[in-house]
Amino acid sequence: MSARPPYTRTRRLRAALAASCAALLFAAGCSFGEPEPDPAGEPPNLPTPSAPASPGGAGQQAVATVLAKGLRVPWAIAFLPDGGALVTERDSGRILQVGPESGPDGLRVRVVQTITDVAAAGEGGLLGITVSPGYDKDRTVFVYYTTEQDNRVVRLQLGGQPTPILTGIPKANVHNGGGLGFGPDGQLYASTGDAGERPAAQDVKSLGGKILRITPDGKPAAGNPYPGSPVWSLGHRNVQGFTWDAAKRMYAVEFGQNTWDEINQITKGGNYGWPQVEGRAGDKRYSDPITQWATSDASCSGLAAADRLLVTGCLRGKRLWVMELTDMGTLLGQPSELLTNRYGRLRAVAAAPDGSLWVSTSNHDGRGNPAADDDRLLRVVFAGGDGGRS
Repeated sequence: MSARPPYTRTRRLRAALAASCAALLFAAGCSFGEPEPDPAGEPPNLPTPSAPASPGGAGQQAVATVLAKGLRVPWAIAFLPDGGALVTERDSGRILQVGPESGPDGLRVRVVQTITDVAAAGEGGLLGITVSPGYDKDRTVFVYYTTEQDNRVVRLQLGGQPTPILTGIPKANVHNGGGLGFGPDGQLYASTGDAGERPAAQDVKSLGGKILRITPDGKPAAGNPYPGSPVWSLGHRNVQGFTWDAAKRMYAVEFGQNTWDEINQITKGGNYGWPQVEGRAGDKRYSDPITQWATSDASCSGLAAADRLLVTGCLRGKRLWVMELTDMGTLLGQPSELLTNRYGRLRAVAAAPDGSLWVSTSNHDGRGNPAADDDRLLRVVFAGGDGGRS
């Protein structure tokens, strides 16, 4: 097996240009395909695309390649500086490293750690993962998971003992949240669910039904809306995925109850209405979503941004929803759906260093119909009908 070289600044710039091209597909039909060879070495050894382009709105298409298979409920993806990725498995408690080494059937997958105190049940287990912004020096990884007592955030060096930095997040069989990521401000954000206790979402003293903002040591970050509290926003039912766009605006995907699933722009101290509100309410006390879908078409978990695009992976909806943003961070036109019913339930979505998106299936989560290769990691590249380059 041969290792791919680390992504250079040149490749990162090209990836940014590729993402910009993807955003223009709605209006101009430009396209991009596989990355060109890196000036520092050989191109990635990736398998042949496993499916033809999947049509979306306004002529947009996406080509999907299976990068890895045989996983079990891959929940979150975090990229390493060498271009490989760490992937959590919800039910097994395992952290996998996927790539950068590759072979004829895809990227190499190996177990790098098992979190022994994970208590997987229902929607709980080993959930979010993110890599320290200073990983090259500190080798630190942060993980969100369910124990017998709570949901918690820990930090660790791979192979080492986890150190809890935030504990006491409410847990239940459902609505455990689990999103984790560093914002452009260098602070660590975590999304929590209401754990089935609806009033908790509106209670500032509860960690349930919130987006939290903490330091890498787990302390409430300076500038939070409630002094001495990690709470950044409230009124959430169950946020599993969030991201930031190029203008450093934060967005989150929200599981509704029976009527509306949402994409919200997250602001400091914002109240998103649950349990009083599901979907748009037009009530000045609460922030309305920038878009919403019927739960049968969505139930989305992961969320990623690529320049002016937001892309979310949907479980019940079995598709990707792709949204283009305006300069003001609102929605331009209508969302487009991609890969509908092609791979079953889709969960994690992460923007890779090469400008593509990595997406995980979730067909072994007890609510899907697994195929022989499930669960899988997919690499998704937006493409125009002519197969050319912008």
